[in-house]
Amino acid sequence: MNTSPRTRTVTAAVVTTGLFLAVTACTNSGSTTSASSSTGPTTAGTADAQQVVSPSGSAAGPGCTHQTYAGGVPQLDVTDGKTVVGFSQSESTSNPFRATETRSIEDEAKRLGVKLIERNANADVNAQNSQIEDMIAQGAKVLIVAPENSDGLGPALAQAKAKKIPVLTIDRTVTGTACSDFIAFIGSDFYGQAQTAADDLAGATGSKAQVAILQGTPGNNVSADRTKGFTDQVGSKYPGMTVVASQTGNFDQTDGQKVMEQLLQAHPGINAVYAENDAMALGVIQAIKSAGKTPGKDIKIVSIDGIQQAVQDVATGQLVADIETNPRFGPLAFQSLKDFFGSTGVQPKVIIKDSHFTSANAQQALAQGLVY
Repeated sequence: MNTSPRTRTVTAAVVTTGLFLAVTACTNSGSTTSASSSTGPTTAGTADAQQVVSPSGSAAGPGCTHQTYAGGVPQLDVTDGKTVVGFSQSESTSNPFRATETRSIEDEAKRLGVKLIERNANADVNAQNSQIEDMIAQGAKVLIVAPENSDGLGPALAQAKAKKIPVLTIDRTVTGTACSDFIAFIGSDFYGQAQTAADDLAGATGSKAQVAILQGTPGNNVSADRTKGFTDQVGSKYPGMTVVASQTGNFDQTDGQKVMEQLLQAHPGINAVYAENDAMALGVIQAIKSAGKTPGKDIKIVSIDGIQQAVQDVATGQLVADIETNPRFGPLAFQSLKDFFGSTGVQPKVIIKDSHFTSANAQQALAQGLVY
């Protein structure tokens, strides 16, 4: 994930649902555009404030357009009320991230008058392939896909490419080449999130800790980047911190609790935990309590996602910090499609700005409705 210095800043004013939000978009050198949403409490006092993102600004080099994508695809107006846009969600909307992501896509489609069809794969990559192929059969001319994993969508992507149907990926990458197999990736800087998590945990432990890492589901870029970013940061900056155990908890609360219970028995000296998502962090908290220890006191925990329960745990001191993974892709996704079918183009990576919840701002963010 590109973490090079930002080289240009453009500010855009956005009006939505009666609320005003100043949005700053930054661009990184290379081929990554960074798009920002509000990163702290605003006077709007509602979660709608963070539904707005802006891809203003462009990175060096030409962006991907319909003319350059896979040898050229038909130009479309996705807002004409006739062009069918398919949205493939990877996991159940019982997950707060997925619920917010889906709602953001639906709300923006409705606002723009987009004809949207949807499918949910419920964490089954084979089902996601079939559902994408079904949406193509139902007349979808462009696709927004939240992949279940990075490697498993080859069949559906190949069919879309053969039929000259462009695919925009959000929140996880897919195997292939930007502007050939897919338009671009829109999502968080997962490597950078992990670096921030390492810094937070170092600050909470005086940079002296025996750390357990609960990794996400194998086979996707999110878990890989969140592991590497953390271990790279610890290895380069914090010699007093030692990763004594690293095991997958599959981004799942129940699995996270079971794994943490096992790790506490095998490594009783663990005094710090890095959970690669909030669901596992909630399981970690339960495991620590079951072991007769106090989360936030005996064992420091840092997590990533930004769901309401985890941010509440930051406010009460059970978690040190929580780095948001912003799921509000609707405005940015549809603007990216407009740019793709227009002359502006879309860069291979468009990085959305995430909030950072600590003891200093967690309660205020909760009170103002800025947490999903």
